[in-house]
Amino acid sequence: MSGLQIDKLSMRFDLPDGGSVQALKDVTIDLKAGELLSVLGPSGCGKTTLLNIVAGFLAPTSGEITLNEKRVHGPGPERGMVFQQGALFEWMSVRENVGFGPKMKGTSKQDAANVDHLLDVVGLQDFKEKQVYELSGGMQQRVALARCLANDPDVILMDEPLGALDALTREKMQGLVLKLWKETGKTIILITHSVEEALLLGERLIVMAPRPGRIHREYNLPFAEMGVGQDLREVKKHPDFNSTREEILSMIWDMEEEIMGGASK
Repeated sequence: MSGLQIDKLSMRFDLPDGGSVQALKDVTIDLKAGELLSVLGPSGCGKTTLLNIVAGFLAPTSGEITLNEKRVHGPGPERGMVFQQGALFEWMSVRENVGFGPKMKGTSKQDAANVDHLLDVVGLQDFKEKQVYELSGGMQQRVALARCLANDPDVILMDEPLGALDALTREKMQGLVLKLWKETGKTIILITHSVEEALLLGERLIVMAPRPGRIHREYNLPFAEMGVGQDLREVKKHPDFNSTREEILSMIWDMEEEIMGGASK
């Protein structure tokens, strides 16, 4: 597979008063198959807009996206989405939620076995007959990840998937995301507001600047690879982790100050 190419992507939203807002401008990203990209930036920098365009939920004003050398037009099964809230079917069991996509395509015995395998991978085999409303937030996000993987997409798009979880559960889920990334070889784009999370999970990390949303800085990082085989708390103690975190925090702080200064004029 040749991966995902985002080429000179721009997005302008029209406003009711006749004006417009430039949400994205000339965003270009070239992702190889199997890469894990985290996207970070202050509010209003277009992170979620970018993800929604890649998912096919929005059509860009200009530019294009190609996946495996085919241009993206609208949603498709080759791209799976994991939201901050799992968007699960509460009237279905855990197993039924994970197996929903394969069932819609015509479930085979192999699909059914894969659903059980995924439930085992995300640690939910003992909860497969539970209704999703009976599960904790962390468990529900495990269901959402397994359901996404059951459809076997080439690219997994994650919009703040761990943002609503408590600190301990979030750390455990970060480890699970890295485990699934390494074991499945999927291409992943992760949107997050957390600098620490972006550093831990991003093999590549993009910092976006707002007004209009554009790529401000890109990093190639070793921490995701380190986190596959180490305790994440040990990875956070690495001197390069701390220095890069402080650098990015200062960068985003300066952007926020500029936004607030401009808003007060």
